[in-house]
Amino acid sequence: MMVRHRLIFFLLIALFCSALACSESKNSENEKRNSKTLISAPAFNVDSIYSFIQKQVDFGSRVPNSEAHKAASEWFEEKFRSYGAKVYLQEFEEYTYSGVKVKLKNIVASFNPEKKKRLLLAAHWDTRPFADNDPENKRAPLDGANDGASGVGVLLEVARVIGSVQNPDVGIDIILFDGEDWGDAGEDFGRMKGDKDSWWCLGSQYWSKKTHIPNYTAYYGVLLDMVGAKDASFYYDGVSQENAGRILTQVWDIANELGHQKYFKQESVLQNGLIDDHVYVNKYARIPMIDIMDYRKAQNSFFPGHHTTQDNMEGISKATLQAVGETLLTVIFNE
Repeated sequence: MMVRHRLIFFLLIALFCSALACSESKNSENEKRNSKTLISAPAFNVDSIYSFIQKQVDFGSRVPNSEAHKAASEWFEEKFRSYGAKVYLQEFEEYTYSGVKVKLKNIVASFNPEKKKRLLLAAHWDTRPFADNDPENKRAPLDGANDGASGVGVLLEVARVIGSVQNPDVGIDIILFDGEDWGDAGEDFGRMKGDKDSWWCLGSQYWSKKTHIPNYTAYYGVLLDMVGAKDASFYYDGVSQENAGRILTQVWDIANELGHQKYFKQESVLQNGLIDDHVYVNKYARIPMIDIMDYRKAQNSFFPGHHTTQDNMEGISKATLQAVGETLLTVIFNE
């Protein structure tokens, strides 16, 4: 009996040690996974982003139906093709809240079409037709340097890097949404008609219900909106948290690891009522998409100059563009 008890005792000790070693091994693996060093993204040129924004502003206000709108769209198409992208165009007509019939165009640039795992990057390229927040002239045209052009500028630089510097291991689809910023001007125009959810974000509503290729999907999406102003603040928004919380945390964690916590705030704002293009990509295309968007929590408003004549190149910060561009490219090259 004594021998049997000793055997059982030693067997239990062996099993305990084995379990302890296994646990330590798993903890070690988890530590390695959690402390994984980020793969460095290829270098990008912040001056290039700045020049892309300046070029858009030089066209004039990119308001649908205008010559500036037409010229800008042709330039976008040429730039994407010069970087080796396959370009898809979605041309359609829509009515604005005030009954104006506008010709709109979503521009899609696809890289690595053979890759099944795809990331969707987006921004809107149109300009609001009037500066309704301006203290002096609410009907004036505006440059839209930050609101529109900044996000497009970053995505054009991403396209340049992918096309001429280094390809990532995933497929990349860049969408420039049209018709995001006409919207209403606060008046009550009664019930919406047709299949529109809102007078805002007409391009993303259209694409999300009728993607550029049938049954298109992506692993996740990142929307850029107003990403170039001085002292920008990017917070978690409710739509992103609800639909793509894991991606939101992942992107902000990478931004903070890169040292950009000044801009990427790990706090929540706008839990209800935010209307931006990612709303419809999440709702209709069923692709989890987050929004990197400048919001000033202390003022409970968007960036200074939002929908005013002050949204010009003087308000654009290369430091902010650097933070956003570096974060986005690092996210892409760590997939």
